[in-house]
Amino acid sequence: MKAFDLSGKVALVTGGNGGIGLGIAEGLAAAGADLVIWGSNAEKNAAAEKKLKAHGHRVLAQRCDVADEAQVEEKFAEAVKSMGRIDGCFANAGVSQARAPMAELPTKEWKRVLSVNLDGAFFTLRAAARHMAERAKAGRPGGRLVGMASSAAIHGAARASSYAATKGAMLTMIRALAVEMARHQVTANSILPGWIESDMTAGAMREEKFAGAVLPRIPMRRWGTKEDFAGIAVYLMSDASSYHTGDSFVIDGAYTIF
Repeated sequence: MKAFDLSGKVALVTGGNGGIGLGIAEGLAAAGADLVIWGSNAEKNAAAEKKLKAHGHRVLAQRCDVADEAQVEEKFAEAVKSMGRIDGCFANAGVSQARAPMAELPTKEWKRVLSVNLDGAFFTLRAAARHMAERAKAGRPGGRLVGMASSAAIHGAARASSYAATKGAMLTMIRALAVEMARHQVTANSILPGWIESDMTAGAMREEKFAGAVLPRIPMRRWGTKEDFAGIAVYLMSDASSYHTGDSFVIDGAYTIF
């Protein structure tokens, strides 16, 4: 299906060196896209770059801390110069919260989580939106903005108030972008993962008590994997979704509705 052919398109995936981000990047590469991936770990960046290049397309891996506004601006400009343009931006980079009741949550931890998950997403999406708006004014409209939220944005995430706050904010920020950027033929959507196997969740999933309580509540009876995000990434990046904007895609094995 030609609508899903991403040949010639360039996508930026933050946190694209592992977990869901790498699953997204692999899906996009398999569909023909060139990739820019951001990550703060140089070794993981190199490993992901090698894996993605096996698809036969251009890959640029950059070390970038999305919580640093100056770094985001610098690395985005470098990516545009190297790749020519950015057609799609997946603001996926994020961190988890040290589990604690809100009454006991240190201000330092609150700010740490917000600096990456919310400020970092804002810096990234702002740079991409600016680039796409400028391209539209030059007669080259179109683009894709995707924010990685979480099922924590729509269910009570006890002992994770800062994390949930950032993911709830992602939904509303994306909706605002969908309305603002529509005039430029740029779509904006969010993805809400449930319990997905990754470095971030590995510790919890190894706990027998946690797994015994959560896994039976997932109707699909399994944890999600990074591969579960390849299809939605290709759809959102493709021409097939050109009129689909302001939406939220829950990928959680029916966890939040059970």
